Amino acid sequence: MSLRQFIASRKFLRHVESLTNIATLGWKEVAGLLGLHDDVFYNPQHKKIEKPVTAILIGAGHRGTIYADYASENPDELQIVAVADNNAERRKRTARKHKIIPEHCYKDWKDVFIKEKFADAVIIATPDQLHTAPCLAALDAGYDILLEKPIAPSEEECRLILKRAKETGRIVGVCHVLRYSPYFRELKEVIDAGLIGEIISVQHMEPIEHVHMSHSYVRGKWRNSKMAAPIILAKSSHDTDIIRWLVNSPVHDVHCFGNLRWFKNANAPEGSTERCTDGCKVEDSCAYSALQIYYRDRKRTYVFDLPEDEDEQGSFILEQLKTSDYGRCVYRMDNDQPDHLTVNMLFENGTTAAFSMEAHVSYEGRKTRIMGSKGDIIGDMESFVLTDFKTRKQTSWSLKTDAHGGGDHRLVKDWVQAVYQQNKDLLSSSIEVSVESHLMAFGAERSRQNRTIEDIKL
Repeated sequence: MSLRQFIASRKFLRHVESLTNIATLGWKEVAGLLGLHDDVFYNPQHKKIEKPVTAILIGAGHRGTIYADYASENPDELQIVAVADNNAERRKRTARKHKIIPEHCYKDWKDVFIKEKFADAVIIATPDQLHTAPCLAALDAGYDILLEKPIAPSEEECRLILKRAKETGRIVGVCHVLRYSPYFRELKEVIDAGLIGEIISVQHMEPIEHVHMSHSYVRGKWRNSKMAAPIILAKSSHDTDIIRWLVNSPVHDVHCFGNLRWFKNANAPEGSTERCTDGCKVEDSCAYSALQIYYRDRKRTYVFDLPEDEDEQGSFILEQLKTSDYGRCVYRMDNDQPDHLTVNMLFENGTTAAFSMEAHVSYEGRKTRIMGSKGDIIGDMESFVLTDFKTRKQTSWSLKTDAHGGGDHRLVKDWVQAVYQQNKDLLSSSIEVSVESHLMAFGAERSRQNRTIEDIKL
């Protein structure tokens, strides 16, 4: 019996009560004492893959590369056999890494579908506004799909993809990577086991971190909701999905407040210039100096597609800061994304949730409080503490992981198994539930703009 099976059984509580030092133990220690399987990701439905799943990578940027790297680490399970990207350097890098023949390297994703189907599946990691067309083309061509979130930048497009997925019967896995982080997976297990009773309410916070906000949503390609998608969708569809998943009930109503408070022209310091490279008089004291972030500290430079020769990288970055949006002053952009917002949610089972997205913080890592009828949980993406109301005993769990909680390749593993077995139930989320979590975000944005309470219906 696995830990996940045992923890859901009534016997677990009797064992827990017999452990006098339970307050000092984590779940792995509990599993060890009980002689159980301690891997929360253990899935007895997974099978040995006799022939690797073949996939086409459409969009070889940062996220697409991460998903495709699963093939490099697990070539017996997944093989990348083609790439489509309008950037020659990314195509070249991907082709070299995955040994892709020149005939299967495409500048335009449309060229992939001129040919008859030549792989099992497609990984779509293009910019948000370019998800819908390749996804529909892939479905029509008979491919299964791994689709980077958000599904699409508009409600109409999300519903269209859902409709086409149902019509074709193909597998569409949406990249809800946080579901595959050990932190949220453990939370889900203990909640479903009833260890805090019924969920009464949830408080969840996503601290974006001030530099991350400036990079992605002020200077970056998600800075304008009309060019990309509302930030509640582009950044926080992870969170609407996680809240929906933990509560395990359809949402009924959403209500949102938020605005762009700081990153606008009115707050530009005296002496600042259009670009950080234009002799800005406050550059050395600005928390958002592009020279400091990208050139001196060399952070988030993946957006520049740096040359492989390290001696050339410095001059290359400086040139990018003089010509690209990443070198512009954060107070002089065409951004419109809110830098803070709050969303209230009412679910059909009566649970309420309050979500807060905050840019003006010095840290990252989501914060979660879950209030139940028998106990509560306080967590921060690396650890959580469960307290039982009756006994006052506490159980803790902790594990340091990467920015997405270590979930990227676990998600790909489940998706590969789903494609190999042709069983969409092996995915953590169905396309229907994935779309519902997006509708929560769209409803929140309408509420923010119109000062309304939005009824959510799939």
